[in-house]
Amino acid sequence: MTQTQLTPNIEIINANLRRGHFKHAVFDFDGTISLIREGWQDVMIPMMVEILMATGTDESEEEIHDLVKLFVTDLTGKQTIYQMIRLAEEVEKRGGTPKEPVDYKWQYLDLLNERIKDRLDALKSGSSEPIDWVVPGSYDLLNALKDRGTRLYLASGTDEKFVFEEAELLKTTEYFDGIYGAQDDYKKFSKKMVIERILRENEVSGEELITFGDGYVEIENTHDVGGVGIGVATDEKNRVGVDDWKRSRLIKAGADVIIPEYRETAVLVPYLYGETE
Repeated sequence: MTQTQLTPNIEIINANLRRGHFKHAVFDFDGTISLIREGWQDVMIPMMVEILMATGTDESEEEIHDLVKLFVTDLTGKQTIYQMIRLAEEVEKRGGTPKEPVDYKWQYLDLLNERIKDRLDALKSGSSEPIDWVVPGSYDLLNALKDRGTRLYLASGTDEKFVFEEAELLKTTEYFDGIYGAQDDYKKFSKKMVIERILRENEVSGEELITFGDGYVEIENTHDVGGVGIGVATDEKNRVGVDDWKRSRLIKAGADVIIPEYRETAVLVPYLYGETE
């Protein structure tokens, strides 16, 4: 596997990746299409640190912070409940009596809603445009794939009802043949299950699948079935350039290509579809 630069912003990690027509494309949502929840880690991590410090642990706040950041990041892309299950386990390890993971989840969502409420309200009122809250170039990419006859699907670890609401606010629902998100019965949903369902129902092999995501889960799942994984290492706050932390994790997950966003769709898509050298 050799690395080359297609452009300064398009890094080809796997020079031997399969290029050609892709019949199906899977997208993660938060950080891959939507920026509405940008900064969610700055809500989840401090909440968890506070809960773990309250157990009376001998560990320093810095040690707890490093632990929490690691497992939150490791579980990013999975349903939120998995991060809360891990939190409950860590509370118990330290002699505390944990709440039910779902209670921690709603505590987190209440805090997150305080952060993003103004963004949602601005989109609903029209004082913000959808383009203000998507990863740059998103509409160009979605249109380019649809124009080539590729069927698109959204698969998110965020609760499905919120994914539908936010995708609607961003005017992206029309692009997708299926939108899938976290369920109350969390064992009934995973990105792996979505990918397997797409391949099974359409009777296609993994080679006809391409996935765009900023988390290791969807990239790893795609790699496992023989599809092409595009790692979207978005710097969600600044909206330009590569987030080195994401890039490193996406490469470890098996990403074939790393991009910061979709500003160079006009170069990227023809390359992936084998229309250019």
